[in-house]
Amino acid sequence: MTDTMIAVIGGSGIYDIDGLKDATWTAVETPWGAPSDQILTGTLDGVKMAFLPRHGRGHVHSPTTVPYRANIDALKRLGVTDVISVSACGSFRDEMAPGHFVIVDQFIDRTFAREKSFFGTGCVAHVSVAHPTCPRLSDACETAAKAAGIDVHRGGTYLAMEGPQFSTLAESKMYRESWGADVIGMTNMPEAKLAREAELCYASVAMITDYDSWHPDHGEVDVTEIIKTLMGNADKGRALVKGLPTLLGAERADCPHGCDKALEFAILTAPDARDPAILAKLDAVAGRVL
Repeated sequence: MTDTMIAVIGGSGIYDIDGLKDATWTAVETPWGAPSDQILTGTLDGVKMAFLPRHGRGHVHSPTTVPYRANIDALKRLGVTDVISVSACGSFRDEMAPGHFVIVDQFIDRTFAREKSFFGTGCVAHVSVAHPTCPRLSDACETAAKAAGIDVHRGGTYLAMEGPQFSTLAESKMYRESWGADVIGMTNMPEAKLAREAELCYASVAMITDYDSWHPDHGEVDVTEIIKTLMGNADKGRALVKGLPTLLGAERADCPHGCDKALEFAILTAPDARDPAILAKLDAVAGRVL
């Protein structure tokens, strides 16, 4: 058994955790640069918690410039075991309406301007992201959402676009009709991939703000309407987070789905061929197997 430490990576509208005891903002240095911001740590119902504002306080990072590797590395260095991503998304489904939440279980990664791995020349690794989210964590998020009275949908495919512009109408129709995506956002990739490389359990909660641009009755995305819905979603998101410590507990066994053993057989570079400089940067995310 190990101590549970739940990290919440907050997206647009989520900038803290309600009721956090002994709350302290902590600066964490990583070999991948500075994280998006300092990390808020404390306890909630006896469980250690961490909160990282993905875009930084004041929303200073665009989806492309979020330092994803530094963020995941910093959480791992703090002792985080479980990561809950909370982010604003558009919907491709009538039944997934603004104000509803979706517990995402699949991704289509269309980002192209971001570093997507901790590994590379000098230490090559390949992890599986066939099932990129942790069912155990997703179960807890679904239960917490229902307990908070949130309209929640279990399961959905998240189309990760580069941004920062929203979709064209043609793109929106293609993602919905040809590709079968359910929601669209700009920030869960490469975040989910990096969490898997760092052997962290990861769950994604999509807070729907709009219907993207495909819906014949809603037209293109209206930022003023998004912000209005964001405020309501933020309150719901904090209510969901508040229910997680009791559900997950202060101690945890190994992940039954193997998220915390993702690197077990992933590193292909022979030990005598590994670059010491890269190994030094991997001390937190891959220290267990190096």
